[in-house]
Amino acid sequence: MFYYVLKYVLLGPLLRLLFRPRIEGLDHVPDDGAAIVAGNHLSFSDHFLMPAIIKRRITFLAKAEYFTGPGLKGRLTAAFFHSAGQIPVDRSGKDAGKAAIREGLGVLSKGELLGIYPEGTRSHDGRLYKGKVGVAAMALKAQVPVVPCAMVGTFEIQPPGQVVPRIKRVTIRFGEPLDFSRYAGMENEKAVLRAVTDEIMYAILGLSGQEYIDRYAAEVKAEQAQERAQERAKKFPRKLR
Repeated sequence: MFYYVLKYVLLGPLLRLLFRPRIEGLDHVPDDGAAIVAGNHLSFSDHFLMPAIIKRRITFLAKAEYFTGPGLKGRLTAAFFHSAGQIPVDRSGKDAGKAAIREGLGVLSKGELLGIYPEGTRSHDGRLYKGKVGVAAMALKAQVPVVPCAMVGTFEIQPPGQVVPRIKRVTIRFGEPLDFSRYAGMENEKAVLRAVTDEIMYAILGLSGQEYIDRYAAEVKAEQAQERAQERAKKFPRKLR
């Protein structure tokens, strides 16, 4: 119930008023039945802008950190995401991918709309990164279409580190649903999962116009963090005792 109050009474109208989103291809999102909406992820604002303009309820797999933050702010954030129908997924450990797939399939089995960011994390520089194969595994196992989606302009309104988003118009584009029924029964083949995921990412790329990097965003982030740490160590070496 709170989801619809949030969507149609509280947050949805406010977001439409402030950001005046240009919406393209919304008719590609099916009116009923299970489907996956797979999008790029440029900003924290993406969590709210896309659901605000989709007519149906959409459930996202959200990182568990949003539900486990400390203090009053953490409790309020957790309550908000729970009320919005988002599902926490622990991204740490070797079984993280399996847990995400299991939760996603649970949503699809009920004939609902599942939202997912195949990159697995927000882009730290506005570029589009290699997708993880979990989206392909869910699409093939559940035998559902995948609707590609591109958020355009959300990186500019709220890049990493920007707490309050800038008020600027954004664009949300949806592409034609991708049908992977030709791969039925092949959901355990790694080459097939990679091919399906790459096709989804290519469709997102065509909608977003981003620069594409054929590497995982998390790996690039980790490398850059290590480089920054090394640079700091060079500039501020520990004093000898």
